[in-house]
Amino acid sequence: MSAAPAIHVSGHHELAGQPLFAPVDLTLPAGQWTCVLGRSGVGKSTLLRLVAGLECAGEFRGQITASDAKPLDGRISFMAQSDLLLPWLSVYENVVLGSRLRGSAPDVTLANDLLDRVGLATHRGKPPSALSGGMRQRAALARTLMEDRPVALLDEPFSALDASTRADMQELSARMLQGKTVLVVTHDPAEAVRLGHQIVVLTPMGANLWQPPNTFPVRDQYAPETIACQAALLSHLRGAR
Repeated sequence: MSAAPAIHVSGHHELAGQPLFAPVDLTLPAGQWTCVLGRSGVGKSTLLRLVAGLECAGEFRGQITASDAKPLDGRISFMAQSDLLLPWLSVYENVVLGSRLRGSAPDVTLANDLLDRVGLATHRGKPPSALSGGMRQRAALARTLMEDRPVALLDEPFSALDASTRADMQELSARMLQGKTVLVVTHDPAEAVRLGHQIVVLTPMGANLWQPPNTFPVRDQYAPETIACQAALLSHLRGAR
C-alpha cells in the first residue's frame, strides 16, 4: 500500500445556483487527522463526498489533488453517516465486503480481530437487522478499518455510540488509522479536540482553521488545555454563521 498523501482542496460548491460553501483553500496534512465542524447544512458531508469522488447535488468548481500527484481513486476508505450494511449479508460478510467485491480472499484473522475489538465477535453471524443502531455503526466502522487504505473519510463515525463506547472506538480508530490521512466530519467539539491534528470550521464564507491544544492526539479529555479548547470551540460554533 502506498504512503498516505496530503490532499489539497480548492474551490467552491453551489447548490441550486446558490453557494453552499464559499471558496476554500484547504490542505489535509499527510498522515494526520483533520476534523471538520460547522452548522448543519453548511456542506461538511458534501466536502467529504467530493474528496471521495462521489456524486453530490449541485456543482463543485475547483480542484482536489494529492501531494504525490496520483489519483485518489482506489486509495480511499469511506464511512458514510448511514451504515450502508447490506441486509442479506451477515455482520462478518459485511465487514469483508470489500475483498469480496474485488474478488480477493479476505484476511479472516484481521476481520475476526476487528469484530472482537468493536465488541461484535458474538454477533458475527447475525444479519444487520438483529443489531442496535450503535452496533450497526460499529460494524460499519470495522468494515472501513478492514480496508486499510492510505486515506480514510469518516462522516459522523461515532455519533450513534454511548459515551464510553465512543471513547473506545475513537482510540481504536486512532490506532488502526495511524499514519493515514484522515478526514472526519463531526458535530462534537470534544471529539474534534480529542482526535484532530487539524481542526477546520466550515461556514458559508469558507473554511477556517481552529488551533488545537499543543499536545498529541488522542488527547486526554480531562486535561485543562483540552477542556478549555473544546469550550472555546463550542462558543465559536454557536456564534458562527
